[in-house]
Amino acid sequence: MRLYQDSRAPNPRRVRMFLAEKGLLDRCELVDVSINAGAHREPDFLEKHPLGLVPVLELADGRRLRESVAICRYVEEAFPDHGPPLLGTEPWQRAQIEQWNRHAELEVLVPVAQVFRNSHPFWEGRIRQAPEFAEIMREQLAARLAWLDRELADRRWRAGDALSIADLTLLCAIDFGKVAQLRLGDDTPHLGRWYAALRERPSYRA
Repeated sequence: MRLYQDSRAPNPRRVRMFLAEKGLLDRCELVDVSINAGAHREPDFLEKHPLGLVPVLELADGRRLRESVAICRYVEEAFPDHGPPLLGTEPWQRAQIEQWNRHAELEVLVPVAQVFRNSHPFWEGRIRQAPEFAEIMREQLAARLAWLDRELADRRWRAGDALSIADLTLLCAIDFGKVAQLRLGDDTPHLGRWYAALRERPSYRA
């Protein structure tokens, strides 16, 4: 397998962490596609993903997957004997993981991306920015992190007792928030405990 990715982007990182948790990272060639250098807009890469987005997983037979959760789902099902199940093993658990993964994407990762795109100097001159919208998203993020902290008060991981893709997605979203000066604080102790546990896992450094 070959993974086209930017090492600093959150979605490729979530796939790398997923592969690491499954014990498959060394089975996948990592190909750097630097967004900062504009490599995602080069014709060769646009042929792999016309929208110029990362990650892209390419199989030995040339087939490609262009979306991070789809890549993780393929890996989970194609290599069932590698690593712990990260997408659930029975209907209720799978639904809970899907629910919390979507919460992490829609309530944290998307707002973080909007703060970054609409307030960071990196995007000046590249896109039309709306700084006021970035501040609205900052306020929303604070409320969502407080909610997620309360939800973690009585369980170890996002979707229950076992680590899942929902944890990887939320971690990558929170770490990505650092580019927009977003940090966990003392007002979210349960998130802090959860975050510290994830930092201890080898996959954190994937």
